[in-house]
Amino acid sequence: MTLLLGPPSSGKSTLMRALTGKPAKNLKVSGKITYCGHEFSEFYPERTSAYVSQYDLHNGEMTVRETMDFSRRCLGIGARYDMLSELARRERNAGIKPDPEIDAFMKATAVEGKETNIMTDITLKVLGLDICADIIVGDEMKRGISGGQKKRVTTGEMLTGPAKALFMDEISTGLDSSSTFQIVKYIRQMVHVMNNTVMISLLQPPPETYNLFDDIILLSEGYVVYHGPRENILEFFESAGFQCPERKGVADFLQEVTSRKDQHQYWCHDQEHYRYVSVPEFVQHFKTFHVGQKLQKELQVPYDKSKTHPAALTTRKYGLSSWESLKAVLSREWLLMKRNSFLYIFKFVQLFMLALITMTVFFRTNMPSRKFSDNGKFNGALASSLITIMFIGITEMNLTIKKLPVFYKQRDYLFFPAWTYGLATIILKIPFSFLDSFMWTSVTYYVMGFAPAAGRFFSQFLAYFLTHQMAVAMFRWLGAILKTMVVANTFGMFSLLIVFLFGGFLIPRQDIKPWWIWGYWISPMMYSNNAISINEFLATRWASPNTDANIDAPTIGKAILKFKGYFGGQWGYWLSIGAMIGFIILFNILFLCALTFLSPGGSSNAVVSDDEDKKKSTDQEQMHQVPHGTNEAANRRTQTGMVLPFQPLSLSFNHMNYYVDLPAAMKEQGFTESRLQLLSDISGAFRPGVLTALVGVSGAGKTTLMDVLAGRKTSGTIEGDIRLSGYPKKQETFARISGYCEQTDIHSPNVTVYESLIYSAWLRLSSEVDENTRKMFVEEVMSLVELDVLRDALVGLPGVSGLSTEQRKRLTIAVELVANPSIIFMDEPTSGLDARAAAIVMRTVRNTVNTGRTVVCTIHQPSIDIFEAFDELLLLKRGGRVIYAGQLGVQSRILVEYFEAIPGVPKNTEGYNPATWMLEVSSPLAEARMNVDFAEIYANSSLYRSNQELIKELSIPPPGYQDLSFPSKYAQNFLNQCMANTWKQFRSYWKNPPYNAMRYLMTLLYSIVFGTVFWRKGKNVGTEQDLLNLLGATYAAVFFLGAANLLSALPVFSIERTVFYREKAAGMFSPLSYAFALTVVELVYNIAQGILYTIPIYAMVGYDWKADKFFYFLFFITACFLYFTVFGAMLIACTPSQMLASILVSFTLTSWNIFAGFLIPRPALPIWWRWYYWCNPVAWTIYGVITSQFGDIGRTVKVPGGADKIVKEVLKETLGMKHDFLGYVLLAHFGYILLFLFLFAYGTKALNFQKR
Repeated sequence: MTLLLGPPSSGKSTLMRALTGKPAKNLKVSGKITYCGHEFSEFYPERTSAYVSQYDLHNGEMTVRETMDFSRRCLGIGARYDMLSELARRERNAGIKPDPEIDAFMKATAVEGKETNIMTDITLKVLGLDICADIIVGDEMKRGISGGQKKRVTTGEMLTGPAKALFMDEISTGLDSSSTFQIVKYIRQMVHVMNNTVMISLLQPPPETYNLFDDIILLSEGYVVYHGPRENILEFFESAGFQCPERKGVADFLQEVTSRKDQHQYWCHDQEHYRYVSVPEFVQHFKTFHVGQKLQKELQVPYDKSKTHPAALTTRKYGLSSWESLKAVLSREWLLMKRNSFLYIFKFVQLFMLALITMTVFFRTNMPSRKFSDNGKFNGALASSLITIMFIGITEMNLTIKKLPVFYKQRDYLFFPAWTYGLATIILKIPFSFLDSFMWTSVTYYVMGFAPAAGRFFSQFLAYFLTHQMAVAMFRWLGAILKTMVVANTFGMFSLLIVFLFGGFLIPRQDIKPWWIWGYWISPMMYSNNAISINEFLATRWASPNTDANIDAPTIGKAILKFKGYFGGQWGYWLSIGAMIGFIILFNILFLCALTFLSPGGSSNAVVSDDEDKKKSTDQEQMHQVPHGTNEAANRRTQTGMVLPFQPLSLSFNHMNYYVDLPAAMKEQGFTESRLQLLSDISGAFRPGVLTALVGVSGAGKTTLMDVLAGRKTSGTIEGDIRLSGYPKKQETFARISGYCEQTDIHSPNVTVYESLIYSAWLRLSSEVDENTRKMFVEEVMSLVELDVLRDALVGLPGVSGLSTEQRKRLTIAVELVANPSIIFMDEPTSGLDARAAAIVMRTVRNTVNTGRTVVCTIHQPSIDIFEAFDELLLLKRGGRVIYAGQLGVQSRILVEYFEAIPGVPKNTEGYNPATWMLEVSSPLAEARMNVDFAEIYANSSLYRSNQELIKELSIPPPGYQDLSFPSKYAQNFLNQCMANTWKQFRSYWKNPPYNAMRYLMTLLYSIVFGTVFWRKGKNVGTEQDLLNLLGATYAAVFFLGAANLLSALPVFSIERTVFYREKAAGMFSPLSYAFALTVVELVYNIAQGILYTIPIYAMVGYDWKADKFFYFLFFITACFLYFTVFGAMLIACTPSQMLASILVSFTLTSWNIFAGFLIPRPALPIWWRWYYWCNPVAWTIYGVITSQFGDIGRTVKVPGGADKIVKEVLKETLGMKHDFLGYVLLAHFGYILLFLFLFAYGTKALNFQKR
């Protein structure tokens, strides 16, 4: 069993990936890797070896057990079954009777393809996940298991399978040291008993875990510095002149000894002068070292292939047969659907509402059918139903994208063939399609008064069903290709537009320009449209003879079809149905191909700053000048440094209890209590200049306690008394003087490190501090947290781009430090960091405490150095009860003595980590063995009584001390808040090309498409149809780009929202200023977008070049973009999740679409829906554009089947638009923007959807 060590970004993950046969696509690979002498091409490395990734990707809706079961079922049992049958045969021949229990166990592990299996239970037990086996995993918005448990699920997924070579990347992140130790111990038994090959990279392995390993590989800067037995590694470094000091973990020593900054302290030849030994020099030295020579000898002899056990390498690609794989994936997808049932029910109800709206708009009493002119309303009715059914499909794209990361992970580990996942998704959506379209047809068909024959009813149903399937398939495929929400939403809208433009009812076939006619023939919507139109207009009631001389057709129905450019006979219906089936098959095949062949998007790598080389040389010179005592110098610097004054405060709390409502999953298992207690009777005090550690096993309630004390909980009931320097705590003032570093590092992705800090300081330092002092202070904090080298690095999204975990962590601390707080809470500041990074972060924390602040950290797996940096300890056990609260003492003496005084507790051995020892002796196992309850012991101890006295003392305000109060709620006045927010948003937008560049590109694309499709239509208006075509053009031009703006803005706002919640909780600004800033930035970008859109369209379509008309057009387009974007922001602010927001968007867009005055003009609307037309912003925009362009024209136009009319008259009679109404239209636009803005601000202010 091998341990892989190395500082961050030394290439650990890259090496592991290469060894499992999955190197990153953009790397050149040379050299060769063999398993038992076989090259990668001879077997399937992904199944022979398993790579456990650093990132936890899971379906948040599944429980832990379901996740494990699924992976176990997919990975199969490998050769276990064959081995077992062979073993049984040999036993029979030798006459051995196996132990019945072991026999039953062996047989149970070899069962294939069942839903549950004993292997899962074993893995859950070993990883300590049995307590949360039936809790959902959870994601950003759903509360599930804790971070450490998630990490273990990721490990467990791979352990359940049969792979014999395991490569585990940083599996200990977020686990306490005893859990890590247990897991590694189990893996070690597996290695030694089952002859597995395992390589694990750990960030901060505690000494007892480190000692479990057989071999060590030390990586640094991409070189292997040492590879060999654990026993010889210190000898190797001593031969190079470096020695590991006492009370220092060997692993920490190894990671620091190769780094330029920390090497000097380990130099052990006093008589020789120290000089820096670089990594390549170590590598050369290793080649001459005896372990290195032995390794080279071994590598020269190739492995004898004949010795390989036939079952060692997996030659079958998948663990299950295709049919079994499909069954497994189907059952999981069905489970996810059931978990997400709210979404599907919501979608169905929404469609039902839309059906009711459509049906009352086109009510049969208002739908005459006999004359040629009656076709308008029927066309509108058919078109709006069709659009609704197409639009409903767009949510499919978001659902697909959301599941992609997990799918890619499982596909790359060969859980199942990609097509089975695709097929499962396709199959499971068919019944939904059927339900949706059947409901739609049956609700609307007769009420709208379509042709009453039953056959025609079912024909229409069939057409709708296929359209829905086609739309869903198209969006699924787009989702699988485009892979990110922003791009997908923009392109999704664009594809809808193309399909829609040439759908046959915006412009009839004969009016399409020859260079666009191909678009007409490949638009799937055109076929659906044809099918439903033919189905309606060939009915008997449209069969009266045609009177219009201009159209050559026998009946009115055929005349209408001909006039609109549809197919002429019943054959057209079946041709369209055939074409739609073709499209469904085509899109589904493309979807399966996309799933099979596309690779997931980019990955995050640590940012390495360019100026490190320059620094190295200067560092060396300094090293020579300062022989020793570098640390004192560093400490002195920080103490003088903090320029800004602050008020030291103590925080005391007594008898804290915290309850949440019982989760549904636990109720099902028969728990009767109505609520679950997470903290019980916790008391303690935190004082200035004292660094307190909150320690406990994973799930003991550390984070919960911090959230309760910091006032960050949004749900549950809190009991108990919290006091700040003797006065009761008030949340408003408390937020001003406290900082809270969350465990998850939430930052705006598109600003640099320096900008993040300046912004935080700007809003959180009081307004007396002038700008220069503020900047000095930020520089101060940056050097304190050692971020100065990264000042211009973009923050990026975690796990995708930008900073590495450890840099992000330091940024989180810095963002809180620039607020100059008196009390700082840190939730696991060292989780996810290697020993060296953790040391940097802890140095930061210690420096902070030395300035006299009160700091509390929760901590998972402290190494000796880290643990002894703390002054006091609050130790919790499961169920949120205190076991120990008090001082640690020098080398943790006081703590150790307290526990050793309890009868039955084993003594701590010399050099063993006291933190680990303490967690081990107080674990539930130890309690059960000794039959004591440590919480009881503590509650009856003298320590508890002295703590109570201290709390009592601190709960009386010191003399001459006033209760905290501030003249204003926020540190800055409203104007400054607006300025700071606007500044940050501008910076952020400028660095977000996927959103903005994408948006401008789309704008240009749309304007070119519209310009060429409606080329010169504005110049020659000869017939009423030309006027209607122009109306259609305007409608599409406004509606689609607005909608695209809205959809592409959702993900951007959604990411910003989580950051906003953090900043709001910290009391940085009033939500109004935030809303204002977003609107200002959007306004600037929208004006640019409006100009970019207006000029090409205006020129190509050939509108009238008059100044007033042009600026009217520009104003309406820009205002339209703006209210769409602000509407998006409002939706995100007022709904709990982006999924729900996007479903609401499809609802809003569809209803706005019906009442925009194009599908059915206002005069034709039934009287009971007119109000909605006036409530609809899109209708106002279209009104404005059309009236400003044509409302004053006096030319005459031809009307089919009637007398000629003047343009003004046509507008007034048919569409109900008057030119002298324009002023009100302008006002209405301002009104909508302000309304949405107000709702957005109100939503951000009053609603909070973070469940904590």
